[in-house]
This record gives sequence, C-alpha cells and structure tokens, in this order.
Amino acid sequence: MAEELKLFRTWSSPFALRIVHALKIKGLEYETIFEDLSNKSDSLLQYNPIHKKVPVLVHNGKPICESLVILEYVDETWKQCPLLSRDPYEKAKARFWAKFGDDKLFSSIWNVFTTQGKEQEEPIAAAVQNLKLIEELLKEKKFFGGETIGYLDIAFGWTANIISILEEIMNLNFVDEEKFPLLSAWMQNFSNDPVIKECWPPRDKMIVKFQVMREKYLKTVVSQ
Repeated sequence: MAEELKLFRTWSSPFALRIVHALKIKGLEYETIFEDLSNKSDSLLQYNPIHKKVPVLVHNGKPICESLVILEYVDETWKQCPLLSRDPYEKAKARFWAKFGDDKLFSSIWNVFTTQGKEQEEPIAAAVQNLKLIEELLKEKKFFGGETIGYLDIAFGWTANIISILEEIMNLNFVDEEKFPLLSAWMQNFSNDPVIKECWPPRDKMIVKFQVMREKYLKTVVSQ
C-alpha cells in the first residue's frame, strides 16, 4: 500500500518551508494542504490540538508537529539523502544549534523588526552577536554539515530568505560579505541549490506581508 503523506502549511511560513525542503531533498511525494491561520481547518485543530499551528506532517494518518521534530522524523523514517549525522555527538550539536536558531537568533532578529529608532539598538547588538556565533560554525565548510545540505542548513534556512526581506523593509543591513563572509556565502549556496530555489515563496508577496506585520506591531507599541 502506498504511503500517505500530507503537509499542513501556509504559503509563507519559514518553519513549514523546512519540511518542504526536507521532503524535496528526500524525493518524497506528498499532498500540501494550505491553511488560513485566521480560519483554521477542523483537520489542523484535530491534528495539532495543543499549539493549533503549522507545520503538521501527517504520515499514514499519524500527525507529527513542530518543524524540528518533523525534520528528525522524516530523516529517521526515510534513510535516503541523510540530513543528520549518524554520529551521536554531531547529531547532538546539530540539535543544539537548531534550537539556538529558533530560541535566540530568530527572536533577536524579530525584536529588531518590531522596534524602531533607539529602541532597535539593543536588539540589533543581540542579533549581530548571535549571527557571529553562526558565522563561527561555518569555518572551512560549504554547508553546516559539510559539502551537502543537511538538517542544520534546513533549520537555518529561514535566514537565507527572511533576513534579506526584513533588511529591505527596514533599510538595514544585518548580513553583508564584509562582516559575515562565511554566512553570506552559505546563504548564496543554500538559496541557489535547485531544490531549495524552486520552493521559495514569492518575494514581492513576502515583502508586502511582513511590511503589514511590522506596521501592525509598531502601532500596537505606540498605542500601549
């Protein structure tokens, strides 16, 4: 019997895009169900009743939630084109830095995006420091895991897309070749990979979406 794979996502979610990248790299066929998070489907609420968000991967009727958890599930279930090292220490390091990316790096950059003027100074300093740590991971490497795209590249993949969009909206420059030569080169290598490149959401739509989000956040702060 053929395996059933369904991916619940939105068109713009960088976290859901991780799963798209992983499934494409693995060469797996799957059905995409696009969700409107302002009007969530009964299926999404059934499959992810705790967080009620995307992504959710449904494999033969069984739901797996949270993007980093899904990445590991995909890698353990389908062995072709491995994403994680089989070495326990290397695997643990990759998990650590992936969590760092979500808990520290993403939040620090988001704090810059949702502030302005002098209020941005502290978030910018924190974001730059976090980016420096990521830069260090790439010494003598094309990708975080070596010569091919792996788990940590996919986990950090949002940086290659979202950062430049936020930079354009705010007229700031977080990552340039002079300050972050390794990270800049990685972003190019990752973004230009044929599998990755075909999956990016439309840039113009992303800019409009995040512009609206920024204006909304700033208005909320002013009104408080």
